[in-house]
Amino acid sequence: MPHSTRLSQPPNTKKATTTEAPPPDGPPERVPDGAEVDEAAADKSAVDEADVDESAADEAAVDTTSETSGSTGDDTAVGSTGDDAAVGWRDRNPAVARAAGRTVTALAAVLVLSALLLPNQLTRLTPGEFLRIPVEGIFGAALLLLLPPKARRVAAVVAGVGLGLRTLLNCLDMGFYSVLARPFDPVLDWILFDDAESFLKDSIGQAGAIGAVLGVVLLVLALLVLMTLAVVRLTRLLVWHSAVATRTTLVLGTAWITCAALGVQLAGVPVAAANTADLVQDSAERLRASLADQQVFAKEAHVDAFRDTPPDQLLTGLRGKDVIFTFIESYGRSAIADPAMASQVDEVLKDGTKRLRKAGFASRSAWLTSPTAGGGSWLAHSTFMSGLWIKNQQRYRTVTSSDRMPLTDAFKRSGAWRTAGIMPGVTRSWPEGKFYGLDHVYDTHHLGYKGPQFSWSRVPDQYSLSAFERLEHGKRHDKPLMSEIILVSSHNPWAPIPKMIGWDELGDGSVYDAIKKAGKDPKEVWKDPAQVRNEYRRAIQYSLHSLISYMEKYGNKNTVLVFLGDHQPVPTVTGENASRDVPVALVAHDPAVLDRVSGWNWQNGLKPGPKTPVWRMDTFRDRFLTAFGPRPGETKGGTPERSEH
Repeated sequence: MPHSTRLSQPPNTKKATTTEAPPPDGPPERVPDGAEVDEAAADKSAVDEADVDESAADEAAVDTTSETSGSTGDDTAVGSTGDDAAVGWRDRNPAVARAAGRTVTALAAVLVLSALLLPNQLTRLTPGEFLRIPVEGIFGAALLLLLPPKARRVAAVVAGVGLGLRTLLNCLDMGFYSVLARPFDPVLDWILFDDAESFLKDSIGQAGAIGAVLGVVLLVLALLVLMTLAVVRLTRLLVWHSAVATRTTLVLGTAWITCAALGVQLAGVPVAAANTADLVQDSAERLRASLADQQVFAKEAHVDAFRDTPPDQLLTGLRGKDVIFTFIESYGRSAIADPAMASQVDEVLKDGTKRLRKAGFASRSAWLTSPTAGGGSWLAHSTFMSGLWIKNQQRYRTVTSSDRMPLTDAFKRSGAWRTAGIMPGVTRSWPEGKFYGLDHVYDTHHLGYKGPQFSWSRVPDQYSLSAFERLEHGKRHDKPLMSEIILVSSHNPWAPIPKMIGWDELGDGSVYDAIKKAGKDPKEVWKDPAQVRNEYRRAIQYSLHSLISYMEKYGNKNTVLVFLGDHQPVPTVTGENASRDVPVALVAHDPAVLDRVSGWNWQNGLKPGPKTPVWRMDTFRDRFLTAFGPRPGETKGGTPERSEH
């Protein structure tokens, strides 16, 4: 029957009598054997006749079924001419059409069921998670069966889009748990996608990054569209078979309640599932906490014990010293405590302690708890320097745009130090340098490096330290130097890794061309978690070797070094539920410097022990400023006053 005829004429009551048409919200009460509903054709009919009452759409579905099963009487009723050209593909291939319709329906059911049961962590992605009864599906089916036709169509579309968005957030959670050991924050984490794109550019090139971004966009759009179409299709199936659907919903609801009450489990996983409801509630709680966090943090940031300290009373115990704060990327507790890595890293630290002692240096070490894991180095840097717990991007933006005095800026405010930063990982403008009180910032473009890029790490650590010596530390100045140095060779993906060479062989870095070519391909390394852990360990060893060797060669009696990790590496290396502790060490030639921190009870040497104190990273600033502040009987310059007797 042509569409115009159907829209202009009332339903054929005579035909309805012979086919026993259903009520508006019900399916046919009796379908002849072998006359399966062609769901794909019904979908097209329903879309084309969106404004027609749903009972007419149901009648059309029955008509289509009769046509598919070969009823010549129905063919004549719809105006068939009998010519082969007028016979559609479905008429010529009824069995294939029925099989295709069933396949599409089955795929739609699998897609929706998988979305309802999908966990938000890769470690929970097991077959048992998908062999459960989702309570959301039961309530959804019941609601759709009860709603009137127009409301049901709207509800199906909304449910499809919502389920698609929930699936997308689950996938984001998986990614964040895998890299940052935490779920995705729907308020604060969108800015991190810009950093992710930059990471891709540095790791796989511009073309690869663009391709990856386009692929992700297409996948997101496809997910939303397919999920919506799947829910709409299953909704129509429920309506066409409402009697069976109602009985099935009641049975599944009873089974869910029983399994929930008895705590029935399958392979350690509860059979009664409420994944989507729990995850939605969890996301809502995270959203509420994120929105409230800004006010909480503003109150915390307002309290600063050193805000009004006079400049001549800042850091009097370090006057005349060249102080270096160094962060080693991803240098976490696992590098020292994990049996798979501990022996090799322990050897570097023990040997480094001996070498530094031979050069006249003593050292103390302990643990700090980082606010982040797997990534987000800048959150750790700002936490350590500001004395505030910077756990998200919102806090980072707030503190770096405030008048808070970070530890490095205390040196500048005192007027007794020249300040500089070596930032090989900074590739664009870095306005935060002003917040940190750095007079000069040497980013990746100002270190004189002409060698190859090692995946994300643009400049090898040994070269960065050599550039620091050439540009700042090795020059004569009218003031001592305070520096912040970021070592990045131990940044993910840890392949290829540079190696130590003679300090006089570094030149402009071109010597690293052959070293990079001989290194490993990160794509091959990341196929095997065991290789990832091994290469991570080797990268940490290289960074430690670089720093220890630098202190041996260029350190002097006035050099004071504080070095630490910024965060633990990704869970691929640490495993799940690893601590967020990182090692920290203080190295000095002058015994008076270490005497200042004798009350800290830190471990002797570069390797902290298992019972060494563990501080939150945000507590370091105040402890450091207190330890090296003025003592009774000291002059402004930090030396004891002479007795008059």
